[in-house]
Amino acid sequence: MSEFPSLDDLVKDKNTGPQGSGGLHVASNDTEEKLEKKMKQVKRKEKEVEALRFASQVGVPHIDLGTFPVTQYALKIMSREQSENLQAVCFYATQGEIRIGAVDPTMKDVESFVEELKHRTPAKIGLYVISEKSLERAHKLYDNLPVVEALTKDITIHAGDLEKVQADIDNFQSLKKLIERTSTTDTLTFLLGAALKLEASDMHIEAEDKGIVVRLRLDGILHDAVDLPKEMYKKLVSRIKLVSSLKINVKDKPQDGRFSILLPEGEVDVRVSTIPTVYGESIVMRLLKQSREGLSLDSLGLRGDAYEMLMHEITRPNGMIITTGPTGSGKTTSLYAIMQILNKPGVKIITLEDPVEYKMDGINQSQIDHSKGYTFAKGLRSMLRQDPDIAMVGEIRDIETADIAVQSALTGHLILSTVHTNSAAGAIPRFLSMGVKPFLLAPAVNSIIGQRLVRKLCEHCREEKVLDEKEQDRVNKLIEAMSEKDRAEIQGKEMTFYTPKGCDECGDIGYKGRIGIYEIFVMNADIEQLILSGNVSEFDIERVAIKHGMRTMVQDGIRKALEGITSVEEIFRVIE
Repeated sequence: MSEFPSLDDLVKDKNTGPQGSGGLHVASNDTEEKLEKKMKQVKRKEKEVEALRFASQVGVPHIDLGTFPVTQYALKIMSREQSENLQAVCFYATQGEIRIGAVDPTMKDVESFVEELKHRTPAKIGLYVISEKSLERAHKLYDNLPVVEALTKDITIHAGDLEKVQADIDNFQSLKKLIERTSTTDTLTFLLGAALKLEASDMHIEAEDKGIVVRLRLDGILHDAVDLPKEMYKKLVSRIKLVSSLKINVKDKPQDGRFSILLPEGEVDVRVSTIPTVYGESIVMRLLKQSREGLSLDSLGLRGDAYEMLMHEITRPNGMIITTGPTGSGKTTSLYAIMQILNKPGVKIITLEDPVEYKMDGINQSQIDHSKGYTFAKGLRSMLRQDPDIAMVGEIRDIETADIAVQSALTGHLILSTVHTNSAAGAIPRFLSMGVKPFLLAPAVNSIIGQRLVRKLCEHCREEKVLDEKEQDRVNKLIEAMSEKDRAEIQGKEMTFYTPKGCDECGDIGYKGRIGIYEIFVMNADIEQLILSGNVSEFDIERVAIKHGMRTMVQDGIRKALEGITSVEEIFRVIE
């Protein structure tokens, strides 16, 4: 192979450098400006010669982009950030062919980008060597690309508007007055602002014969909030569907969508569900605050021996910790509180959820997608290839997911998950009924948590209450069934119970906020023997767990009622 010319060969004086030979031809009448321009051309050619030499060494074709017409369509194949990081640019692109120029096409990152591009497009991809001068020219072309603002349908509630709405709302009566003087355009924003002020978890918009009923779920209970005129229905529904990316013209099929409320203090994710009804469509919006900062097991209501027991179990390097309870009992929130404790440097935590309800820094969160075949079982398999220390699975509902979770717990992973049963003891028969082998389940389980959420009495208006004979009898039986330690603590104090009244602070409801009531048992030799026997019932598990000191949910609730946190009637409403 012949030698490539050097800079000395290219730069010739006016006597030896023939015109058009590729060298620097200096004329006697050249100005300083012309000389500088010619020198730049020579330097550019020198860079191209270096690039050409390198291309020959690595066996990749070379191209000079000095005069090549690079289109905006081609530039958009790579972002400017990618181009700068990879020292590469897409200089030609059609539906059938894409050409990438790189200063060093042998870089691993460049090769990875090309491989990724091959998976994204059926076009034939070619790789070329370009000089640094060619890359500089391409980067200048990025400046001419039009800046396109990202299209977003998120609702932005400005701080001033939110303060104005929330300052006028104390209860449902004040909400009705506010909505009456609100335009149709602002109705949705005002309803959402009111829901956030009243700390609602869900908003229900229901079409009826004579109008629209808006109901808010506060602390687990639905309340009629406001009635809207029937003529407002179509505009309100269209507005909700628009921001939720739902089909406005589809009214006879269920739809699911989402949007975000962008607030100064953070983002609120809104999940929207619609179903057709006799008088129109029923719309339910679930409001999920994305921040979970400050979440702790103690603030959720877990304390005393149960707290100490669970803290010991979550520090173990492997095994399963399962939370149980019906929908809306706070299972996911409890798991996030546990992950908040475990989320430390040096620990890898991955979650698999349906959907991802809260975002937490330092944790890799993945959302399953049934439409693409990304199920809990497939997701869990993929998750375990990521070498996590701790894995959280949103729900175990089938034998495939259960088997993978159990095997993972036995091979060095800490698995956090939920099961839909009515009590902690019911989780074991549930696993066995799925088909999990008893000899694998017994050593895999660390502890199981049963939980419910009860409303907290408003501290500003609660009143003392004297239990009637029936209530007192039920309470006495529950106290009598407690452990000796619990009975001693209760009997040593005056037993005082409280009841709700209602005031401005709680919107005349009498309750404000919720707290968890729990039952927790850890695996022990007696429970293991029951599981291995293969003939085990929920009653058997509960009996052995109580024998080993488990406080049941209803007993935990009575303890909290005696502390004035909640009422006896609320405990019996939720548990029995």
